[in-house]
Amino acid sequence: MKVAVIGLGTIGMGAAQNLVRKGHQVVGCDVREAARAELPNAVAHADEVPPDTEAVAVFVVNAAQTEDVLFGKHGCLPKLAKGVVVLCCATIAPEAARALDAKISGAGFLMLDAPTSGGKAGAQAGTMTIMASGSDAAFARAQPVLDAISTKVWRLGDRVGVGSTVKMVNQLLAGVHIATAAEALALGIRAGADPRTLFEVISSSAGSSWMWQNRVPHILDGDDTPLSAVNIFVKDLGIVLDQARALTFPLPMAAAAHQLFLAAAAHGDGAKDDAFVIRVWQALAGIELPKGS
Repeated sequence: MKVAVIGLGTIGMGAAQNLVRKGHQVVGCDVREAARAELPNAVAHADEVPPDTEAVAVFVVNAAQTEDVLFGKHGCLPKLAKGVVVLCCATIAPEAARALDAKISGAGFLMLDAPTSGGKAGAQAGTMTIMASGSDAAFARAQPVLDAISTKVWRLGDRVGVGSTVKMVNQLLAGVHIATAAEALALGIRAGADPRTLFEVISSSAGSSWMWQNRVPHILDGDDTPLSAVNIFVKDLGIVLDQARALTFPLPMAAAAHQLFLAAAAHGDGAKDDAFVIRVWQALAGIELPKGS
């Protein structure tokens, strides 16, 4: 299948590489030269993808970027044949997904609301989970792409926006779990516990979580290379809270976590790995993080 992958960040690059490994004809797209250098047949702008492209997988940051690469100055859809399927894989608000669907469908294309989970490891291994909703035709057209980049596809119905709703709930939990893991580790350090021993004990105890086991090692290693950045959760928890306000639904835990990620970003750590929200507590309590973190 001829596939364009737009956005060669952590997740998009893994998806593109797995599509290549599965025998698809892939053209990557990213404005960053360093990202393009990692993938053969990469272009800088979306309107440079081949006109016979059959599927477009969009892995940019947000809804505005998604709309821009599809319909903007360098948008790809005006040059593609009608009926091409667009997989919108960014984490966006449900109403934004529905607005994109109206525009994409109105232009004669198919949209799959298809946010992903699994992080860098899942993207590189082709084992992501995809929370997808859309028409039967969109699922059928997108199936070769889904098969190449994931091991679990949740078919959440034919209404675009449901996939983004489920991803929104996932991000609420993920953001709160990361913030809470950092808070707990910081408390342990302040109280005098050895952080590595604390990590091992909690990892085998009831207080553990997937985020504790996945993110705390970044802190222990002093490695703030952004596998997922603090700014991602500034955005994603912002989406969660906006949706909750629209529904008159209180989210005290998510709101507190959002403030912590905002504080980390304000402290200058927005582009760092999201585990380093712990630097909020480092600044407040003067704790020493492992390996000069």
